[in-house]
Amino acid sequence: MGIIQKQAVRGTIYSYLGIGIGFVTTVLLYPRIFSQTEIGLLRLLVAYSVLFAQFASLGFPRATTMLFTYFRDKEKKHNGFLFITLMVSFIGLIIALILLFTLKPYIIGRGAEKSEIFSEYFYYIIPLVVFTLYYLVFDNYYKVLFNSVQGTFLKEFFQRIFILLASVFVLLGIIDFKTYVIVFLISYLLPTLILLILLIRDRQFFLKPDFSILTSGFRKKIISVSFFGILTSFSGILVLNIDSIMVNAYLNLESTGIYAITFYFGQVILISSRSLLKISSVVIADSWKNNDSKTINTIYYKSCLNQAIIASLLFIGIWGNIHNIFDEHLLGSAYEPGKYVILFISLACLIQMAGGTSNMILFTSPAYRIHTYLMAVLVVILIFSNVLFIPVLGITGAALASAISFFVFNVIKYIYLSKRFGFRPYDHRILLVFLIAGFVYLLNLLIPQLDNFYMDIIIRSAMMTIVFTALILLFKLSVEINDNFAKIFLSGQE
Repeated sequence: MGIIQKQAVRGTIYSYLGIGIGFVTTVLLYPRIFSQTEIGLLRLLVAYSVLFAQFASLGFPRATTMLFTYFRDKEKKHNGFLFITLMVSFIGLIIALILLFTLKPYIIGRGAEKSEIFSEYFYYIIPLVVFTLYYLVFDNYYKVLFNSVQGTFLKEFFQRIFILLASVFVLLGIIDFKTYVIVFLISYLLPTLILLILLIRDRQFFLKPDFSILTSGFRKKIISVSFFGILTSFSGILVLNIDSIMVNAYLNLESTGIYAITFYFGQVILISSRSLLKISSVVIADSWKNNDSKTINTIYYKSCLNQAIIASLLFIGIWGNIHNIFDEHLLGSAYEPGKYVILFISLACLIQMAGGTSNMILFTSPAYRIHTYLMAVLVVILIFSNVLFIPVLGITGAALASAISFFVFNVIKYIYLSKRFGFRPYDHRILLVFLIAGFVYLLNLLIPQLDNFYMDIIIRSAMMTIVFTALILLFKLSVEINDNFAKIFLSGQE
């Protein structure tokens, strides 16, 4: 548990520093330096590149998390594992690029009718796919070596700093949008390149092939895990990007741009979970190997509770300041069509956070196939609900579809893990968290809206943070939060 807490805390610090940088870039600069169509283009390029990169991995990141524990042996250079994963990812990349070119007429077909700019920049997807794929490979490899912080720092902090500087150059008129897109590509290359250098520096970059560990039975296990990993990972990435793709298909790039900017506010809620999930997946996989269900249940329970606390505070903070978000100092009225995108995406992210490490537990368990089937169900629900709601509600419909889909998905996961493995992640404490959040939000409504934009945000946010935190501590809902509070603020008072 110690390694999870230590790396999760460090990773969360970098993630939230990244949030601050991303806020400046996405909320303060993007609407001022780019048109909504250009913002939509950037979102679409990332969506397709991540989608094809995940497919190109051929599910091996999932096999890495589940099965590296059997390869782990530094003296034997981890039994040639890195060579195998690089070989698989290269084959996957070739297949993915062939698929990308085959689907090109369908990908740009409808978009070309509404905006020629996507057709112009279509080929930028290729380097983005390459950089994203190999970042995924090296980051996963570092993660199973019990070092999840390096990738988090590079992706959440370093890359965002680089993008922020490029955005400032656009603001100052030093570079134009075309040059910015090239710099944007470089920002995806650098984390991958640096991870490669760090692996070499740490003497973990072993390219010598060694297939001695790959017995017939073990090969079948790897192929099975990877196959279901392809379906699961691809479904997961599709889940994260299908709304933007369908908004562009049904509406236009301008609507995609508004959706991308307002979507960001909801996604802020998920940031804190990334570090926890990365390192906990390795520990959970080892626990399955050792039949240590007690440790898994403990991680599950604590992750659900602590993530629900963090997510609830962020949720009321965002929605309590919704009038400030569309003030002229931030997004302005041009982005107000995305108001309820913020509400429903925030709700979808709160639901995911309250699900804790359930995804990690399922896909590293003997029942990993069930996780694949559930992800397929989630994709179907998402697509169906997007088709149903977008034509009627526009971009709000896409966000509502996400909230409904993730609620159904998480309820099914909870029921399955409870029935199959007897895991019990929830008790009265999580209900108290939501009641406290609701109470604090109602208190926020009693604060009159101040004329001074900055003072309104500061007073409103400070009140909600202080009261919410005080009540969480008073009721002692989280041992970890109370212990950390005592270490930080009370240790010097003895």
